[in-house]
Amino acid sequence: MLRVVRRSFHPAITPRSWEGQSIRLEVISGKNLKVPSKRIPAGIYMSLNVDPRRPWKSTTGVLSSDESVAWAETVTLTLDASPKLTLVLWASFELDRMLGNGEVIGKLEISWDELLDRGNEPFVLSFPRVRGVRPSLTLKATVLHARDSQDGVSFDFIVDCEIARDTDAGHAQLTEYVTRTLKWISYLNDAVEHFQLVLDQCPVSHSDYAAALTNLAWARLRGYIQNDLQDINSITSLFREALALRPQGHLDHPLSIYHLTEALTWRYRKEHTAVYIHESAQLSCKLLNLCPEGSYLRSIATGADGVDYAVERRFQQHGSIDDLDECIQCCREAVSLFPEEHSERETYLNNLALSLKFRFDYQGNSHDLNEAISLHEEALRSRPVGHKIRDFSLDNLGAALLACFHQCGDANDVTRSMSLRCEALTLHPPGSPYRDSTLNNLAGVLRARYVELDTSEDLNESIDLFRDSLHLRQHGHPLRHTTLYNLSSVLCLRFIKTQKNEDIEEAIRLCQESLEVLPSLHPDRFFSYVWLQAAYLSCYRVQHNLANLSLAVDNFRLASRHPTQGFPYRILAAQEWVTASERHNHTSALEAYKFFFELLGRHLATWSLIVAWHEATSAFRHTRTLPVDAAACAMHLDNLQNAIELVEQGR
Repeated sequence: MLRVVRRSFHPAITPRSWEGQSIRLEVISGKNLKVPSKRIPAGIYMSLNVDPRRPWKSTTGVLSSDESVAWAETVTLTLDASPKLTLVLWASFELDRMLGNGEVIGKLEISWDELLDRGNEPFVLSFPRVRGVRPSLTLKATVLHARDSQDGVSFDFIVDCEIARDTDAGHAQLTEYVTRTLKWISYLNDAVEHFQLVLDQCPVSHSDYAAALTNLAWARLRGYIQNDLQDINSITSLFREALALRPQGHLDHPLSIYHLTEALTWRYRKEHTAVYIHESAQLSCKLLNLCPEGSYLRSIATGADGVDYAVERRFQQHGSIDDLDECIQCCREAVSLFPEEHSERETYLNNLALSLKFRFDYQGNSHDLNEAISLHEEALRSRPVGHKIRDFSLDNLGAALLACFHQCGDANDVTRSMSLRCEALTLHPPGSPYRDSTLNNLAGVLRARYVELDTSEDLNESIDLFRDSLHLRQHGHPLRHTTLYNLSSVLCLRFIKTQKNEDIEEAIRLCQESLEVLPSLHPDRFFSYVWLQAAYLSCYRVQHNLANLSLAVDNFRLASRHPTQGFPYRILAAQEWVTASERHNHTSALEAYKFFFELLGRHLATWSLIVAWHEATSAFRHTRTLPVDAAACAMHLDNLQNAIELVEQGR
């Protein structure tokens, strides 16, 4: 009955009366336009196949940050060509001259009956799911009378030549490689082979040469990311050559910059060589200035793996607070691009919260930590029970609350952190790929609660959980070192309580193993030094062997001077060095004082406002008496000049 009513809008259109009839089809917009291969498109277009010899395609629209495109285009179609209409959504990887047709996002066949059954109003057609969502088109179909259908139709032919066919075949094979759960390398090899064939047919002067370079480089980069290909030098060179052929002002210049930043960032992730992340950060900042407001490319440039990642890593290398501030500003902009109801907003909230937490670790500003907690809470509310990544929000909020507990000592924070991380563990049963991290995180909360409440059950459970995590992080696991020194820390705490030598011997061995697997400038070496000194110092306090005290001081020195760790952690290590050396009358006390004030001065130099400066100093307890204590230490060593300098330095 409903179909009969709807068809009354077009009483003249029946299967027998198609011949000679025309409709005007308005292509209004598209939504949820995700690319199956996850490659960033230059734009999106759609094609209509009424007559295989005369396909029509829309203009290429730039994708918005909400993954939509507005076309507002009209085409007049004759109904006698075919009983069905085929609609195809395409991702184009060039805004300028296109090489091939791009990658298929979705394909749909619809009969004229179905099309005209919608009435003379805009309607939505949904395509098969892509990466969890249904791409859709908003269209409007209007029947034309004979006198209205003489406006002519301009058909833009789909390119069909050998290099176009090889390019499309390469895109199709690469999509298979990326989207399959098992990454069959045969699909990657086929994609690379097709793209190489195209490049071989395009001399340097060819108008499609830059596009051919980019397609080949992108396919090989996907293989490098999955550890199926290794020639990153060649991949980077191909992207550089393509960028040189697309100078500033070229329509595809921004996308070419993005491709090169991706290659550099992934190379840094695997090799940890500073020069690559420095160049990536420079290019990312340049890219951000070229991306239009509200565009999808801008949302990627400001996202988790964009400019904020590159600039944050550059900050870790150089320690410039400007880099960290710029990173947070990019994160704030990314959040502003997504309204509250958008499905991906919580991802960008999480990124901003993590960046603020990172700045708190470096500067100790409680405002950053409080804002990070609020953002994590908002992200968690957007990920209710049953959400596929609720566990990550639980862990992130738990970590921020634990940091707040360490700063303020409020037992409510550690209790909330415990509750969140217990829930996260229930979401990662045995066999889950993230169970090792969740075990490690929960054990860390138990350790903190033990230190606060001195409950033996917490300590023993923490040891058991760290051991379970270590069992899952076998040799070669990228995070094994964190569980090694974490387990060492709780064994050291138990040694202090029980004085069993096997605990402290294992604690020392675990820290030494963690140092063996870390590069010399890895930030986490700091924590290995800290827990190793704690083990040696605990051993000295029980056994009174001066060799252990000397080894503890050596590791205090290494931790305080570790260049890739933030100032707050290093200042605290130097402060503990001061305390330990004074308590045990070690000759390094004056050195510890001097280095503490040097670190504090460098740290305060990153704060501009007087109010912020006072907040920074208040983050370190008992600092007000240290200048006097330092002067007294120098006087005890008959070093009057140092005593005067230390008093002045501490003012």
